[in-house]
Amino acid sequence: MVEVPEKNTMSSIAENIVKVALKLGASDAEAYVYKGQATNIGIELGQINKTNCIIDQGVGIRVAVNKAVGFAYTNIIEDNNAIEKVVKRALSAARASKPDNDWNGLPCRKPYGSAEGTFDQKIVELKAEELVNTASTMLDAAKEVNESVLAVEGGVGNGFFLTAIANSEGILAFDRGTIAECSLATVARDGNTVTPICFEFDAGRSYNLNPKWVGREAARIAVSALKPEPVETKTTQVIFTQFALQELLTYTLINGIKADSVQRNQSAFKNKIGEAVATENLTIYDDGLYKGGLHTSVFDGEGVPSQKTLVVEEGVLRNFLYDSYTAKKQNTESTGNASRAGYLSTPSIDITNFCIMPQNMTGEQMISEVNEGLIVYNLQGAHSSNPISGEFSVVAASAWKIKHGEAGRSCRGAMLAGNIFDLLKNIGCIGNNCRQIGSLVSPWVQFENVKVIGK
Repeated sequence: MVEVPEKNTMSSIAENIVKVALKLGASDAEAYVYKGQATNIGIELGQINKTNCIIDQGVGIRVAVNKAVGFAYTNIIEDNNAIEKVVKRALSAARASKPDNDWNGLPCRKPYGSAEGTFDQKIVELKAEELVNTASTMLDAAKEVNESVLAVEGGVGNGFFLTAIANSEGILAFDRGTIAECSLATVARDGNTVTPICFEFDAGRSYNLNPKWVGREAARIAVSALKPEPVETKTTQVIFTQFALQELLTYTLINGIKADSVQRNQSAFKNKIGEAVATENLTIYDDGLYKGGLHTSVFDGEGVPSQKTLVVEEGVLRNFLYDSYTAKKQNTESTGNASRAGYLSTPSIDITNFCIMPQNMTGEQMISEVNEGLIVYNLQGAHSSNPISGEFSVVAASAWKIKHGEAGRSCRGAMLAGNIFDLLKNIGCIGNNCRQIGSLVSPWVQFENVKVIGK
């Protein structure tokens, strides 16, 4: 892959599509061009069982006619006749739609910042054999921990992508990125007892994975989950690790800071900008330019420059997250949070790298401060939480008891119930052990007064 020819070709395709759409009657036009390739090595029941390579390309075309918006896409991007057909489909969809009085056009061009640590040529050049070796290293590391451990599933993968976007307001931009990851899900057996699935992974935009650590840690967690003890029903202290936080916040808090939820009266944070919504030790920002972030890019799904947006500052709500549609509707600026599922969809608001600011306590120190409570690694059922009220009832799938400042035996079947907006006002302490899980960049967070329901 040579960057400059690809950049020029894809940018020219995007520009040409916009010109065609305007010529055929669009008042606003946007073209989002994508090319990507991913290679994956699969693991199942302790064995490397498959290899696949996915190559994809396409263009998503969004147009507006008299404030009515239409969208169409195709995976044929270098055939002018095919392009004209898909532009006409988008225009037909717009003309068949009702006008949207809140549509105020596409975003205008603005200067771009730089996205550091998002491209590694080594990932592009990796052979499948190297990925297989990485998978073998991970499996061997897990086996060395304990013979009772079985790697249920997992894999190793790498990929690269190129995106170009153009619109009728002068935006023309190109970006590229890479990603590599390895993951392993394990169980441990003791007689007829099998632990819940325990999971660990490593991912990054450059090729510096640590498969030995992933294998060992996935196995260690599984072994420590053997011989679980029952849990009493009580209100207690709970430490949420990054996996548990990511699962809970995705379906509760994050919905509340999206401008479209606020504008539809579906956010508990409406009219609370400038008010305290959490304890003073909580600061959160969304950073589309976070160095090496899994969701870092030069621009968002509409070509708006990515940026760092302060969401909560020392417990006070400061900003919501906007795309251009919701920003124009409210006479403000987009925060660069328009997200796309590739070329197959129109943009929607989403977080990029959602960062909880660390404090100065290590994980060991956090545990030592808990007299009696739990440390929770994974949750089940978070998707059933109420994103408007913040109410949740989840199962602590992987959790361990803490007693007198020490982590002890695992527990199974404990349920956690409460309200995320109440939890934010009951944060005891925040760790310094940051890592990125999906879109969340966070350390451990310890909450007070969490309702735990035992079996």
